[in-house]
Amino acid sequence: MLGPYVNGVSVVIGSVFGGALGERMSANLRNRMPHVFGCCSMALGVAMIVKVNALPPVVLALVLGAIIGELVHLERGIRSLAGKLRKLVEKVAPAPKGGISHEDFLERFVALMVLFCVSGTSVFGSMNEGITGDPTLLLVKAVLDLFTSAIFAASLGYAVAALAVPQLAIQAALFGASTLIMPLTTPAMVADFSACGGVIMLATGFRICEIKSMAVANWLPALFIVMPLSALWARVMPH
Repeated sequence: MLGPYVNGVSVVIGSVFGGALGERMSANLRNRMPHVFGCCSMALGVAMIVKVNALPPVVLALVLGAIIGELVHLERGIRSLAGKLRKLVEKVAPAPKGGISHEDFLERFVALMVLFCVSGTSVFGSMNEGITGDPTLLLVKAVLDLFTSAIFAASLGYAVAALAVPQLAIQAALFGASTLIMPLTTPAMVADFSACGGVIMLATGFRICEIKSMAVANWLPALFIVMPLSALWARVMPH
């Protein structure tokens, strides 16, 4: 399980480096690089969406997933946890001087959590390593996350490093479950799962680029129901 560990360490190292630099990091880097990462997220999302096998189960999963997320107030819960986490971390390591407002912190932190923990690269990279033993995808993601966490930590502080915990937990779970999950799936189910994750990544990119703030964390339950819906659709509407 090399990939998840390397990816988690890269987030911690990048966060510590960026948090230590703080406002000494070029303002252009701090303000403009997140737009680059947001565009990369959107590009990845589009690349994942075009793999779709059948749109109806993907759309239904997103709608039902968003409803579930709204009913259980998933994003609000994550934002609340992020706020508490920030206070806890700042007792040990103060935030960079001239940092962003608390509301902006929560906005970016949640988007960053989605990007780090449930991106297509994270999900498929973990499952791919679990099945084939090849950590290449997660090692590539680790390089990207190293720079992403450093840039965001310059504004958000050392709290970004805490994202390595849920990231490692999710990737480790997917790594372990991959041998059980993948034999039950079909290429069509995987394609629809990819498309569903792609829509979430696209919305995350819009949020990071500050084009439109969408409660993307509330959409996450869709990832758990899209494969069963895809399998049901294939039975009801066989090609």
